[in-house]
Amino acid sequence: MKTIHVIRSERVVTPEGVAPRSVHIRDGVITAVRDYDNLPSGANVYDAKKSVVMPGLVDTHVHINEPGRTEWEGFETATRAAAAGGVTTLIDMPLNSIPATTTVPALGAKRKAARGKCWVNVGFWGGVVPGNTGELRGLYRAGVFGFKCFLVPSGVHEFEHVTEKDLRAALPTLAALRAPLLVHAELPGHIEDAAKRLAKADRTQYATYLSSRPPEAEYEAIALMIRLCREFCVPVHIVHLSDASAIGALRRAKKEPLPITVETCPHYLFFSSREVPRGATEFKCAPPIREKDNRARLWYGLLKGTIDMVVSDHSPSLPEMKCLDSGDFLRAWGGISSLQLGLSAMWEKSIGHKLSLTHLLHCMTTAPARLAGLENRKGAIAAGYDADIVVWNSDKRFRVTPATLRHRHKLTPYRGKFVRGLVEATFLRGDLIYDRGKFHGEPRGALLRRGEG
Repeated sequence: MKTIHVIRSERVVTPEGVAPRSVHIRDGVITAVRDYDNLPSGANVYDAKKSVVMPGLVDTHVHINEPGRTEWEGFETATRAAAAGGVTTLIDMPLNSIPATTTVPALGAKRKAARGKCWVNVGFWGGVVPGNTGELRGLYRAGVFGFKCFLVPSGVHEFEHVTEKDLRAALPTLAALRAPLLVHAELPGHIEDAAKRLAKADRTQYATYLSSRPPEAEYEAIALMIRLCREFCVPVHIVHLSDASAIGALRRAKKEPLPITVETCPHYLFFSSREVPRGATEFKCAPPIREKDNRARLWYGLLKGTIDMVVSDHSPSLPEMKCLDSGDFLRAWGGISSLQLGLSAMWEKSIGHKLSLTHLLHCMTTAPARLAGLENRKGAIAAGYDADIVVWNSDKRFRVTPATLRHRHKLTPYRGKFVRGLVEATFLRGDLIYDRGKFHGEPRGALLRRGEG
């Protein structure tokens, strides 16, 4: 029999709450959660003392971009950043790589590019684009966890946005598969109208960019997806919610009940539009960071459960694509680098919003694991679950600097900000892969397939 490994702490976060516990591990799986002092003879013990022990984060919204745009971000750098931020499982988005993950051969190219490079577990979403309905069953059989679409141009020509007509062609297949459809919910009409009004506006002012992505574009796209969810009974997931005015409609849809879930991102809960300096294009993302009162209502939606989860939408690019020299918000690439910082950014703001450790666990581990169909193996400290575990000091504040970041590029709106909650150690299937700034061993993350645990 192999030695039983134990991780213990005075603050272990389990589905039952926070308490002193010892987590017993054998062959990469949690075998039991016992009292703090229950240590088998000869056990190899990692004593976290007063630091928090909880499941590794599950981040279901990450853009890695390899192959094809590895210079933006690749599997090795992204997964190192994930491990340093306590993320042990991530699901890669289907766009920004070349080819986009819209066919089975493209999925094969993704897996080939990722092999041997991943420090954490990595799975893949497929894409819904005009004309690829015939590919969806094959992609699902090949192991994608579901599908992503854009209702507005995505920014890359390899991944075209869909219309309602395109969705009506694809949704019967997705409904038959019971596969979730993740939706970038903005409609182009309001955005196109705004572009005409802003033709002569100061493009270095964040207010100009904010006006270019009006909340009506988000609200009406979400209303459309609620109607289609009701009509086709297909699981719909709204990604990166930024418009709090849609929360009421989403709450009513959930009460019907419709199979609809919602995420937001740390940057929408951490920043507000007033904080964005002139020309600071590192803050640009789509949909945009909105006003302070909107942020407060997003927090309310999260705390009340209408917003199910918080994931990164890590969307890096080459720094020159951010147009820092001109400060042109309308021309700059839209995307925020934050994969490593989600836990700390959320915990920094948790004090003012009374977000508990158990709710943090739910929205950053349990709920994303359920979205990906991994809820039986990931996202909880309980017997039978994979021993993917993060240890972090919830009291330690630190300033974000380029030296602290493991992303390929260090440009982020969090630079210079203080955040709370320093990741001390990350375990993958019981093995220590990250410990106080150092990585151990070789990349050993699994390439996950739907239905394989």
